[in-house]
Amino acid sequence: MGKHIPTVRTRRLTGELRRHREKAGLTWEEVYEPMGWSESKMYRIENDKSRVIPRDVKRLLNLYGVTGEEFDALMELAKKATEKGWWHEYGQDLPSWFSFYIGLEDAASGIREYQMSLVPGLLQTEAYMRAILSTAPLTDSDDGIERKVEVRLARQARVTADDAPLGLWMILDEAVIRRQVGGPDIMREQIQHLINLAGRRNVTLQILPFRAGEHASMLGAFTLLEFPGADDPDVAYQESQTGSLYVEKPDQVGRYSLMFDHLREKALSGAESLTLLKQAGKDLK
Repeated sequence: MGKHIPTVRTRRLTGELRRHREKAGLTWEEVYEPMGWSESKMYRIENDKSRVIPRDVKRLLNLYGVTGEEFDALMELAKKATEKGWWHEYGQDLPSWFSFYIGLEDAASGIREYQMSLVPGLLQTEAYMRAILSTAPLTDSDDGIERKVEVRLARQARVTADDAPLGLWMILDEAVIRRQVGGPDIMREQIQHLINLAGRRNVTLQILPFRAGEHASMLGAFTLLEFPGADDPDVAYQESQTGSLYVEKPDQVGRYSLMFDHLREKALSGAESLTLLKQAGKDLK
C-alpha cells in the first residue's frame, strides 16, 4: 500500500468520525480497544495520517450510533475517499506534499493567491513553465519536465472550464511581470496570456506596483484555498524548495485572509493593472 496522501474528502471524513465519537461521549480507549486496534492506529485515523477503509468506517459509525441518511452519506464519502485523483498517475514526478496540494486545489471552489517573483502555475504559458522548470537547482530530465508541464496544464483546465470554472483572485507583485523569464519573446507571450485571462469572469488579476512600498506580506507568497462545503474550512498554503506549510486553524487562516485584503487595497485596480501589463509588454527588449 502506497503512502497515504490526505485529500479534502479524507480530511472531511476523519473530521466527521472525530465529531461523532465526541458526540457519543467516547474516549479513544473506549473505541480502539473494542475495535481491536492500537492507540497509534486511532491517532492516525483521526488525524488523517493513514487511509481508513470503508469497512472500518462502518464499524466506527455503528459504534457511535450513527444511522439513517447520515450513515449512508458518510459511507458514500468513505468510498469516494479511496478513489484516486487524476494526478496520482504522475506520482513519481511529484513530491507527496505537492500531490496533497493538487488534491486540495482540485476540490477548491476558489483560490486567492499572492506571488512575489513568478507567475502562478495556474496562469503560466507552456514556454514560461519550461523556462522555470529547466532552471531549477536540481533540473529534471526532459521527460520529467514534460510530465510536470502536463500536470500544470491539467490543473489549468479548471480555470478555463465552461462549467463551474475555478474562481481566481490573483495579486502579483510588479516584479513578476518585470522579471524576464525565458527571454523577451516568452515573457511577452506570458504577459499577453495574463491580459487574456484577466478578461474572464472567474479571474480577478491585480498588480501590486513597486511604488506601493512596504506591505503586509513582504516575507513571502501564499495561497488561500476556499471550498464549497460548510464543513470544509479554508486552508492557507505556503511553498518552499523542499516542502510546504499548510495552515488550517481558523484564527491563523484569518490572518492570511486579512493580509490578502491589505494587499488588495494596496494593489492597482483591474483596469489599472491591465494598463501596467500592457506597458510591461511594450517595455520588453
